[in-house]
Amino acid sequence: MTTIAKSQSSTAAFSGGAIIGALGGLIGLGGAEFRLPLLIGLFRFAALEAVILNKAMSLIVVASALPFRASAVPWQQVTGHWPVIVNLLAGSMLGAWLGAGWAIRLRSDLLYKIIAVMLLVIAAVLWLGHDSATASPPFQGVALYLAGIGAGLVIGIFASLLGVAGGEMLIPTLVLLFGVDIKLAGSLSLAVSLPTMIVGFARYSRDQSFAVLKANKRFVMVMAAGSLVGAYAGAQALGLVPNAVLLPALATILVISAVKVWRHA
Repeated sequence: MTTIAKSQSSTAAFSGGAIIGALGGLIGLGGAEFRLPLLIGLFRFAALEAVILNKAMSLIVVASALPFRASAVPWQQVTGHWPVIVNLLAGSMLGAWLGAGWAIRLRSDLLYKIIAVMLLVIAAVLWLGHDSATASPPFQGVALYLAGIGAGLVIGIFASLLGVAGGEMLIPTLVLLFGVDIKLAGSLSLAVSLPTMIVGFARYSRDQSFAVLKANKRFVMVMAAGSLVGAYAGAQALGLVPNAVLLPALATILVISAVKVWRHA
């Protein structure tokens, strides 16, 4: 962390983690799209260091949000869709490994622009198609399986490139490609994100920039604690928020995230 970042209080790290964690628990995201601008803009981490820290925080939020959401989305519903989870993982885990390797070499400005445009496209699809979001899947059989692998591959690559959990891309994929309910999609997204992120994290550990976690251990612990509190609060609010609100909210988050990411290009 730079000198400026070191001067930031623990309160800022805890509060930022809590707010972002609440989004993760409520919608099924790791919250990384909001955390990345915070790590770069407020705490002044370098781009690749911010990506690695972002991945670590997202991993904590995802791992905690999944069990926290169990009261609103029972485990039986999640495990009952194991073919969908496996289908997406078949592509996302390979994508995560490739994306982490590319992130070490890509220019940050190009990376941010690509992600920002992609987020805007997904937001547009959600807004235009939210009325039919839980309709029957557009593909069947082998075609659906291949589409799931392809989507997982792309999501794994870009999620790993920015150090995100990938929920902002997984949830629309689950809703629009597999016809899954938005709340269930949030939990399925977490189930896919967790192993995908672990693969990307393992790849990053082979680069010397991974040392940023050890060098900023206290900062990581404080923000992680805030993330856990926020993830629990967001998950408890899940049953109070109707489906008609969650999908437009996700689209709005995507637009805001795209703007924030583009500004760091």
